[in-house]
Amino acid sequence: MIPRIHKQGPNTVRLLAYLYGPGRREEHTDPHLVASFDGLAPDPGRDPSTTLADLAQLLDEPLHLLGEDARPTSHVWHTSVRAAPGDRTLTDTEWADIARRVIAATGIDPGDGAGCRWAAVRHADDHIHLIATLVREDGRRPDHHRSAKRAQTECRQIEVDYDLHRVAAGDGTAAKRPTSAERHKADRLGRQRTPREELREAVRRSAAGAASKEEFFDRLASAGLLVRRRIAPSGDTLGYTVALPDDRNGKGEPVFYSGSKLAPDLSLPRIRERWSTSAEAPSPEPSQPWVTGPASARRRTTTAAWQALLVIDHGDDGVIAAQIAAAGEALDALAKTSAAHTRHELQAAAAAFERASRSHVRAARGHDHALRRAARDLVHNGPALGRGEDGATTAMVIDMLFFLITAAAHWHARKQHDQQAEAAHQAAAHLRAAYPAAAGHSMAVLHQQGSRLAPARQRHHATAVRQALPELADRILAEPGWPALAATLDEARTAGHNSTDLLAQAAARREMDTVERISDVLVWRLRRMAALPAGPRSRPARGTAAVSSPERAAYIDTGSANTPRRRR
Repeated sequence: MIPRIHKQGPNTVRLLAYLYGPGRREEHTDPHLVASFDGLAPDPGRDPSTTLADLAQLLDEPLHLLGEDARPTSHVWHTSVRAAPGDRTLTDTEWADIARRVIAATGIDPGDGAGCRWAAVRHADDHIHLIATLVREDGRRPDHHRSAKRAQTECRQIEVDYDLHRVAAGDGTAAKRPTSAERHKADRLGRQRTPREELREAVRRSAAGAASKEEFFDRLASAGLLVRRRIAPSGDTLGYTVALPDDRNGKGEPVFYSGSKLAPDLSLPRIRERWSTSAEAPSPEPSQPWVTGPASARRRTTTAAWQALLVIDHGDDGVIAAQIAAAGEALDALAKTSAAHTRHELQAAAAAFERASRSHVRAARGHDHALRRAARDLVHNGPALGRGEDGATTAMVIDMLFFLITAAAHWHARKQHDQQAEAAHQAAAHLRAAYPAAAGHSMAVLHQQGSRLAPARQRHHATAVRQALPELADRILAEPGWPALAATLDEARTAGHNSTDLLAQAAARREMDTVERISDVLVWRLRRMAALPAGPRSRPARGTAAVSSPERAAYIDTGSANTPRRRR
């Protein structure tokens, strides 16, 4: 149940003409009154002897209590209340009760006997419109401060009372929705999204991992946006506005939006906070050789996501909020550089998680350095291919980000951030959908390798699984992904690792009971922990390192820095 407060207007008859008219964007069917301030208001929709002017005159009668100079210029209050898609069709009697409850909650007619005059008009199955004159019967103005918030709170209770779809409660941190005019303009021009929505996504991606003002503005320009900076007399940049080149107003001028009008965290001061560092943040320059390429960037993102996951499990709220915000940047960067067959779901995941990246818990910036650095690496190392190491590392990072986003959903739920928790669950669902496309080729090759292992080798690895994970062993060995896990265990054994110890360490890193396919999760954890190439390859000769020394350093998960390695 969504209430929407519309802009106040000066003309009661004009609004009634729209409510009782044929409609502009959707057909108005059987417009009629379902409720009014006294239950006796005339209905131009059902009574042929009543005109729109008659109803308007009745509603505006309190205006005559005021002198000409004291009358408000915009006295018409207008709200629509819409049921969610999939809700049952409510009766006129039910809509009348809902109208009275919303009107009372907003302060328009609080039930003191001298409230504003109002009426509720229904011209569709799924919503009603409320119209009121903003002068009370005693000549005073109504106390309708924060009426939108009050209406939302009442609608949450209405959903419970009428057993309707429960909309997650908001907290004022959501991005501003497109206006009706913006949506209608987009429809008229054949756009699937409004310019505000397109700009929000473009600016969000430009900010992902950006390390400076210059880099941020360069990315905005590279994205094809028109950019204006607000410059102080000192020469400092105070803010910015952006526009799409083809979005013009009636005068042919570009329509600009400030960052803060796109989303609360896209104003320049809030973006600047991302560039701050703290004493705990690692040096921006790596101490080891930095391997380049999309696959290496994805491995580092996997490691950074694991570190962030540990913080969400055990950190302070401000630090957790920073990691969650940085996770949104990593998702944006991954979507921006993904191969075509995973791009749609990853973009959907990033778009959904945008709502989860903000809450009233202020992010303690600087603690999110590793994840933001990983996002920057993803962007700077460019698009990934869909197969080979690029494809395999994409599957690896999706697998880890799924756990990170799920942990963020649980944290938001504990904090009663309902909208953010729901958004994070939606993002996780898109990641789950993206995973098969990213992992399909690599897992198929690993499956073939595992199926060709000698029976003695297969029994050896099965024994290791039973020893390390006795409660999950039967399930793992019955999964379709078991041969791929066996192939991974065989590579790890050849590289000098003890399979039982490695499995136990991998399982201890995160609970496995709720995992859909345990074998797949273990494949990526083991390949990361054992510094194996993400994608399958021919097995090296005994004693030969799996990869060259610099690459091997980049593969190693810093979360396993204390993991002992046994050499044969």
